[in-house]
Amino acid sequence: MTSKVYVALRVKASPERAFAVFTQEIGDWWRPSGLFQTTPRAPGRLAFEGGRLIETLANGKVFEIGKVLVWEPPERLVFAWRQATFPADLKTEVEVRFEAVGDETRVSVEHRGFHNVPAGSAARHGFPDRALLARLAEFWQAQIRALGERAA
Repeated sequence: MTSKVYVALRVKASPERAFAVFTQEIGDWWRPSGLFQTTPRAPGRLAFEGGRLIETLANGKVFEIGKVLVWEPPERLVFAWRQATFPADLKTEVEVRFEAVGDETRVSVEHRGFHNVPAGSAARHGFPDRALLARLAEFWQAQIRALGERAA
């Protein structure tokens, strides 16, 4: 299995604006997904806080999705990613890059490490490797589109 998914889309914003919206306003634009749930309950609100990505539920309970590994505004962000259905010791890694292209920004996401998700894990939803990675790519495309709508 390929261990990563890579997607890139342009958004109508500067790299500074796109990075700021991604990191400071993620709770406003993020689109929860049943396939890639980060908490075992109804979706909460995401935020980058204290060097980590967290999700806060309506009842106030906080789940750590992952620690920020690289913070290089406005060009690059890397963070660990853990889903609710991952085995306890498993994390993957997400790298987001923001590159100026004219008056737009190419936002690229590389999500790596899914080869470590065991074949029988609930995180795979019964999908074979190619289908799982296709769904993951669609998930990140939808997230970048939502970021672009917010940043414009």
